[in-house]
Amino acid sequence: MRITVIEHEAEAGLGYLAEWLGVPCDVVRPYLGQEVPERADGGLIVLGGAAAAWEDERSPWQPATRDLLRRSVEEGTPTLGICLGAQLLTMACGGTVERGSAGLEVGACEVIALPAAASDRLFSGVGERAVAVQYHQDAMTRLPDGAVPLFTGDRYPNQGYRLGEAAWAVQFHPEATPEIFAAWTAQSAQEDSSGGDALSAQGYRAEDLNAEVKAAEDRLVATWRPVAEAFGNLVKNHRAG
Repeated sequence: MRITVIEHEAEAGLGYLAEWLGVPCDVVRPYLGQEVPERADGGLIVLGGAAAAWEDERSPWQPATRDLLRRSVEEGTPTLGICLGAQLLTMACGGTVERGSAGLEVGACEVIALPAAASDRLFSGVGERAVAVQYHQDAMTRLPDGAVPLFTGDRYPNQGYRLGEAAWAVQFHPEATPEIFAAWTAQSAQEDSSGGDALSAQGYRAEDLNAEVKAAEDRLVATWRPVAEAFGNLVKNHRAG
């Protein structure tokens, strides 16, 4: 009864989920040379990262991760893709991911639950509107066939969906603590000096974003902790069955 976690980089770990899931996790770190497994029998979580979902030359383990996601969906393994993980799941199952036309979505942002979320096994308790941590510029522009949209937003419409009976993809970051988010904005500031795609270049100030996420901390915990606990219970019941 263990969840396989694919971590794409050290700065994008399990965060809150390490405490909330209530199920032991085996964290695979392919950026350190660890091999992506062919199966994740107990459950699967694929986390976020800076690479685009199509940048296999940058992250050469992504094809194996997409294969793992596709197989997990087909086999009904409880699966959760977060940000890059959601985009990899989308591509793996026939959808489309592209560089977003609306620019960077970052900070504590509102997501809007769609009608199907009210009866979803993970998200039924979220409510019609919720705050979530965002940090992405790529977008899921076409969902896989059969996907059930669960969340939308003002900047990008595809914020979360369910595929099959036990796989979910969310564009936002339910795992991100204020400390993790602040590490991401600090990393962006470092990239700015080398000509990278920095926050300031798109009109954002890291300190403002960090304060925004910190101020939302209680709401983030209240909203997303029950979702993580529901996923952990799903894994437990899956293994028991």
